[in-house]
Amino acid sequence: MNRHQTLWMRWTLWIVLLAAAIAPAAVAAAEPESLSAEEFSRMIRDFSEEGGYFMSDNFTSSEDSYLSITNKLQELAVKNGAYIGVGPEQNFTYIAKVRPRIAFIVDIRRQAMIQHLMFKAIFQLSPTRAHFLSCLLSRPIPAGKDPAASAPVDEILALFENIPADSRTYEKNLASIRKIIQEDYRFPLSQEDQESLEYVYRSFRTWGFNIGFSSSSSGRRGRGFSRDPNLREILAMRDSKGKQGSFFASAEDYDFVRGMHRRNLIIPVVGDFAGKKALASVGAYLHKRKLDVSVFYVSNVEMILLDWNSFEQFADFVENVKKLPTNDRSLFLRSSFTYYGHPTGLPGRQFCSFLQKISDYLRDFSQNRYRDYQDLIQAPYIGP
Repeated sequence: MNRHQTLWMRWTLWIVLLAAAIAPAAVAAAEPESLSAEEFSRMIRDFSEEGGYFMSDNFTSSEDSYLSITNKLQELAVKNGAYIGVGPEQNFTYIAKVRPRIAFIVDIRRQAMIQHLMFKAIFQLSPTRAHFLSCLLSRPIPAGKDPAASAPVDEILALFENIPADSRTYEKNLASIRKIIQEDYRFPLSQEDQESLEYVYRSFRTWGFNIGFSSSSSGRRGRGFSRDPNLREILAMRDSKGKQGSFFASAEDYDFVRGMHRRNLIIPVVGDFAGKKALASVGAYLHKRKLDVSVFYVSNVEMILLDWNSFEQFADFVENVKKLPTNDRSLFLRSSFTYYGHPTGLPGRQFCSFLQKISDYLRDFSQNRYRDYQDLIQAPYIGP
């Protein structure tokens, strides 16, 4: 073996050894398998802003078209990466379809963060969908009536139709949920947080399947609002192909969301989309982990920023979007009232859902194409 061959072999061996040393760190940076309870709690506290105001409790989604876009998401093979969303349980369905490596749910209301911690604890307590619904509604499963883990969703829903909420079950579950949040998740609950937790959990017991977006005395009324879907309708809703498609519709989707919760990979954050801290903190974390955003579910928050607040606040939101790591496949998932006349609107629905590439959005904003919400939703989009 001559001198050049010896040097070449040494260089090859050095490169192989270096790659072997770097690869595990790179994988760890790109794909968090799980977060410790301490890290999970710290991220909520460090990323969150002061809680803000919204006009209703948002116990459940109000979007009667939220499943219309899920088949398109799967057709586009939007997988992995990071998911960012807003609002209550519809996020679990989108997470189940996108299969992200990590998810953040950013909502201006602190009560929304408390509600997601409640959901997380209920997932932990509930190995099956039937147990989840039993715990959520404080309705004990009768002896010998526990459905199979793979039971059709309609069978599970029907089981609980005539089971009344039970006060002892409610008190026992609430104590368990409170303990799990504070001890297992290492998240301290202030007195106000505990009152908020009790209020939310009591509302699900009181309203049962009829709980909805504004099932409280605060409520909300206004242009374009009709009857919102209730919890039962949301869980049984069908997608654009007529198939039941919520996270609750299959054991596989439920198990995926539950698995992410058990690994502390669905992190609720208190934050204004136009604020200075929450989305910027999420962006900094994702940059550090080398994870791009796959889907950012913004619902109709931009309508509030553009039409209800000010263009300056909308511009602040765009600056926050620029701080997120994205690529040419990164998508906004948007929901809009049908009275805005979007082409994806369906007869009898008050909402329509569609996608937009984040790269197109940032380009159009830089070219001053968005002066109001109507401009925004009429931009090039990807429909169901």
